[in-house]
Amino acid sequence: MAVRNVRESLVKRGMEVVLEEETASLVGESGMVQFAEGVDLVISLGGDGTLLETLHRLGPTSVPIAGVNIGTLGFLTACTDEEIDSLSDHLAGGDWNIVNRSMLKVEMREEGGAAREFLALNEAVLMRGETGRLVSLEARVDGELLNHYRADGLIVATPTGSTAYSMAAGGPLLGPHAGVFVITPICPHSMSNRSLVVGEDSVVELSPAGGGDEPILFSVDGRDILRIEKESMVRVGRHEQSLNLVRLPGHSFYETLRKKLHWR
Repeated sequence: MAVRNVRESLVKRGMEVVLEEETASLVGESGMVQFAEGVDLVISLGGDGTLLETLHRLGPTSVPIAGVNIGTLGFLTACTDEEIDSLSDHLAGGDWNIVNRSMLKVEMREEGGAAREFLALNEAVLMRGETGRLVSLEARVDGELLNHYRADGLIVATPTGSTAYSMAAGGPLLGPHAGVFVITPICPHSMSNRSLVVGEDSVVELSPAGGGDEPILFSVDGRDILRIEKESMVRVGRHEQSLNLVRLPGHSFYETLRKKLHWR
């Protein structure tokens, strides 16, 4: 199993490895620590989705995360399960190759209620709910009206998220350190509605518009899916904490992009 392989590889190189409770139960052991308590590095075993789940369990943190993808290399993971020894050698050397990824602070203020705060690495989304009807949405940038959209939804994505839902909706690909966000409509009714790239210091506000009764859902990184009301408002800005990702030297974002998208 990958958990045992990673632990054995790290221990051979003189590093102390602890398993959090849920992971330990998978290999028939008792948990040694609460999740990420007092550690210098977190290793996530799985794909990009597992690494996202790990981040959301951690919350905003400066603790680096190294992802081991069980399969092909992901956009976020450091290496595949076939490269575990290479990752261990890199970590044992102490001079870790860490890349920073900007994240979003997302506030969702419900009608008549207090604001709830969320962390997003990829994107914040307002989208149509249980029906097949389009929804009416208003977007503001730094307080100024951007547009009224009639669409399946609206995405505010980081450069990291530009290769996820935003890309599937036709948005542009962004370099990981571009210092921008992208606002991408999902299947807009008007073909003139296009993605817009704004500076990462911008504040984007999204809200239902038009007074319709269409159900609208809110989510961050494909999780925390909530139904929002007519007077709700979602405020999206840069989070003060960035994500520290460990990457193996020689594995770059652009190399992964070529492989994932089958570019020559």
